[in-house]
Amino acid sequence: MAWIVLVISGILEAVWATALGKSDGFSKLTPSIVFGVALVLSMGGLAYAMRTLPIGTSYAVWVGIGASLTVAYAMITGSESSSVLKILLILGIVGCVIGLKALH
Repeated sequence: MAWIVLVISGILEAVWATALGKSDGFSKLTPSIVFGVALVLSMGGLAYAMRTLPIGTSYAVWVGIGASLTVAYAMITGSESSSVLKILLILGIVGCVIGLKALH
């Protein structure tokens, strides 16, 4: 169960990071609210997962999922450039996250 919560929390990290960028310094209400809700849920899920999973592994997986999804979303929406090398590097992060799960 902790792994499922951790993955969902990592997804929510991408949500709050993206909403933070769209909030324009918290001057836009809807993205600011999405940021706050996603942040609380993401951190709460991370804290829950860390009760049974190693702290370092939990944090690395959480950050890896969040960072990968944030960059992927930015590339898909066109707000960030994409290249084959960038995609391969992101896939490397995903591979490392899978490796950490496999080793646990």
